[in-house]
Amino acid sequence: MLPLAMILKARGHEVAGSDRSFDQGKTPEKFDWLKKQGIEIYLQDGSGVTENLTALVVSTAVEDTVPDVKAAKEKSIPIIRRAELLAKLFNAASRRVAVAGTSGKSTVTGMIGYLFQECGFNPTVMNGGVFLNYAEQNPYATALAGNGEVFVIEADESDGSIVLYEPDIAVLNNIALDHKPMEELTELFDDFISRAGQAVMNVDNRNVSRLAGKYADKTMTFSLQNELADLYAKNIVPSPAGIGADVYFHGEKRRLELSVPGKHNLSNALAALCVGLQAGVGLDLGCQMLTGFKGIKRRLEVVGEKKGVTILDDFAHNPDKISASLATLKEFPGRLRIFFQPHGYGFLKLMSAEVADAFIEELSKDDLLLMVDPYYAGGT
Repeated sequence: MLPLAMILKARGHEVAGSDRSFDQGKTPEKFDWLKKQGIEIYLQDGSGVTENLTALVVSTAVEDTVPDVKAAKEKSIPIIRRAELLAKLFNAASRRVAVAGTSGKSTVTGMIGYLFQECGFNPTVMNGGVFLNYAEQNPYATALAGNGEVFVIEADESDGSIVLYEPDIAVLNNIALDHKPMEELTELFDDFISRAGQAVMNVDNRNVSRLAGKYADKTMTFSLQNELADLYAKNIVPSPAGIGADVYFHGEKRRLELSVPGKHNLSNALAALCVGLQAGVGLDLGCQMLTGFKGIKRRLEVVGEKKGVTILDDFAHNPDKISASLATLKEFPGRLRIFFQPHGYGFLKLMSAEVADAFIEELSKDDLLLMVDPYYAGGT
């Protein structure tokens, strides 16, 4: 909601809002920052819902029993879902890039947004994570408010909102077990690609590779393994703070050096380079620009070091993400002490065995795994 509010504010709309966390006195620094941006914050008691509102925008976490919703209904003020408004803004842009997949969306969206921003496209970007490159100016920089011509978005499949977007370029990173059963996920992503003008697909993922064959006439492929892909990487050299590789595009070769670690991030960078190529950013410039990308908050983010122990914060919660993060950490010596919080009860019911397998596969006998109570955001 915060990045959507910032985009609307930047476009000249008057924006106000409420949040139950504000009422509870949580994260006051976030609400103080919002107020400084000219966004009024009200108690969630209906007092902010006045007759002059164009609409009340609500997220899926807002129930009908919330006083603001009741007040809007009483005053016949239109109620719009966050995803619907976001899709309306996105679909109105002249150049639209939507990034999908069960893992890596925030980082790929961040890389594309950063690439376009640094190349002067002035993009509007809606992301699920904070850009570390721009966090000093805006500690909640999950969005960039551009001129509206280029719009880059992280398309979420978990709430079904992916069906609302009409992209010029659709990126599909991977299809793996996450919030929904595999059959349902595959149908959603198939539909997503079918509606796009062009596609970028990761053929290292078996499920995505099948779709790439179906949409071969409009798809640019990328890979860390397959030299038949349009864009592929060789001579990969990992380091604790980054990763480098030679990248090839139809005979053209460039060296790419990233400041974020892990082969999964190299794959994410290939996705961003493909989008850049489709948008007219050459391979040489794309590789130069991505060197400066600092990453997304809570994606293997180093938050401190003490007495030789490095502390990292990571959002990995599904089996694919857990495996990718642990594999990156295991490229270098050292014992891992993992504190893991399952991402909700529905999540555990759907994939607890697969999560266990990911830890069993990647951890060694000297590592330590501590599991805490599941994260509970309400609902089921």
